[in-house]
Amino acid sequence: MDAEEQLRGWFAGRLPEGWFAERPAIVLDREEITVIGTLPPLTVAEGLPDAERAAAAEGYVERFREETRERRMEIAREAEHRFRKKVSWGVTVDGETVMFTTLSVPVMTRLRQPERQVLDTLVAAGVARSRSDALAWCVRLVGRHTDSWLADLRDALQHVDRVRSEGPGLVD
Repeated sequence: MDAEEQLRGWFAGRLPEGWFAERPAIVLDREEITVIGTLPPLTVAEGLPDAERAAAAEGYVERFREETRERRMEIAREAEHRFRKKVSWGVTVDGETVMFTTLSVPVMTRLRQPERQVLDTLVAAGVARSRSDALAWCVRLVGRHTDSWLADLRDALQHVDRVRSEGPGLVD
């Protein structure tokens, strides 16, 4: 059993039944374990106008957060001890994900002048307060468009493979 399977299994056995409508998503990277569960439907919000429905969902998320805080902290401490990674929590309600806690990890990169100018433009325009914020903004933007961008990238790679296969063979 690999580490991710063990992690998912441990959380499946450790999380209280009834917290989520389905198995939570467990996302793992080098520093953090993120647990995102889908809350059961909020029946009192059915038929409400959009603004009231959004406010009801917000209240529902806050209620869940407060009512589960001590148990989530206890489970997180156990997981952090066992898996040696920080645990972050979030929920999905009505298709929107709300994160309660997240780990912010510094990442160093080297950028050439044209790349720094992009960040400086974002800072000058007030989109970000600093180069660091601007870089985080860029990463979030790419993250939002990942699916369509990756599909386009895969299509382009298939085209390259087709063109390559139609060309001359490799010389020995």
